[in-house]
Amino acid sequence: MNRDTQRAKAEAFRAMHDRSRILVLPNAWDAMSARVIEEAGARAIATTSAGVAFSVGYPDGEAIPRDEMIAAIARIARVVTIPVSADIESGFAHDARELAETVRRVIDAGAVGINLEDRIHDGTPSLYDLEVGVRRVRAAREAADSSGVPIVINARTDVYLLAIGEADTRFEHAVRRANAYRKAGADSLFIPAVTRRADIERIVPALEGPLNLLVFPGIPPVLELERLGVARLSVGTRLTLGAMSTLRKTVAELLSTGTYESTLEGATTYAEANHLMASRRS
Repeated sequence: MNRDTQRAKAEAFRAMHDRSRILVLPNAWDAMSARVIEEAGARAIATTSAGVAFSVGYPDGEAIPRDEMIAAIARIARVVTIPVSADIESGFAHDARELAETVRRVIDAGAVGINLEDRIHDGTPSLYDLEVGVRRVRAAREAADSSGVPIVINARTDVYLLAIGEADTRFEHAVRRANAYRKAGADSLFIPAVTRRADIERIVPALEGPLNLLVFPGIPPVLELERLGVARLSVGTRLTLGAMSTLRKTVAELLSTGTYESTLEGATTYAEANHLMASRRS
């Protein structure tokens, strides 16, 4: 992908965050799932760090080597025409220099957006100090700017997801972090595990940028989230886990009863799948 095309995609993706219409981002884990998502009519695609890791034999949580994650992002970006945002977890880096290198490589892979967490992947439920988190967002912004591709940085804070601090402190803590990341150069602000309508109603006006939520048990439906002012909704691992569940059910039926009904009913045909991948963009 040439840089002019990539810049245009980045700007188009940024415009999708204007809150006039909620941006629903299905999350792909490989080239096939990305093509299916594009063909279904999605305006943009995000990758799922967990789904990508699972698909190549690793658990989630930056266990997958960075090279393999970036290679997967490149395969996804190669086969679709719509914008691709890459979930890079915490950047596969502990310092700003290495984080900047990850961002440059993800841009080279064809992505026009990133998710960047403030979680420390050390096996404990902990976050980077706010000052460090701010420096990391700033490093990602500077790396993107120097590349000439104005990627959309979706800065994620895991205050709610990791249940950091007492419950009554999480609103102020998450908002403080998110707004600091916005000032450091983030375009949208991701607070996963917020599901209650009352919390969403407080968070939306408190943020200095568009809010991204994650599909989670108990979260309101899409149209209600749009009415509440949510700008973006990520599906996360839901599609990957759904595919795994279907596979498990189908194989169990095959091995236990010797029947094939669940592989046939409403199934995509070989010809349809082959055409979908043969008509991929490059």
